[in-house]
Amino acid sequence: MNDIIVKNITRIIIPFAQVYGIFIILNGHVSPGGGFAGGAIIGTTLILYTLVFGREKGKKKFSHKASEIAESGGIIWFVTIGLVGLVVADRFLTNINAGFPEGIIGEILSGGMIPLLMIGIGVKVASTMISLFNLLIDEGV
Repeated sequence: MNDIIVKNITRIIIPFAQVYGIFIILNGHVSPGGGFAGGAIIGTTLILYTLVFGREKGKKKFSHKASEIAESGGIIWFVTIGLVGLVVADRFLTNINAGFPEGIIGEILSGGMIPLLMIGIGVKVASTMISLFNLLIDEGV
């Protein structure tokens, strides 16, 4: 796409949308949203970048190999946090028994390990969206 207006608007919008995606991920335990919704927003911004600026520039920003690593990293992160509860408190994904603070309802640090889990889910969802998009583009679908 060679439209200068679309390129400039995309350059302006993408950082704000990505920050919003991160906000949704980190506040998912307090308000509607979470790892899936925030990851979908972040993944969509990277797909938008590829659509507007082309495949080559898109792959330079976030290559297929990087998305595969991020996919694996998101799952490893989630399982690792779950195993902390299993090792410390004999339960997978336990909160208070594993030493995570209970917090005050409605505050950012009130979710125990849930915000940490949401980060892993967000990374997994965003990278999976990008992987699927790249796969479809490479196959010519």
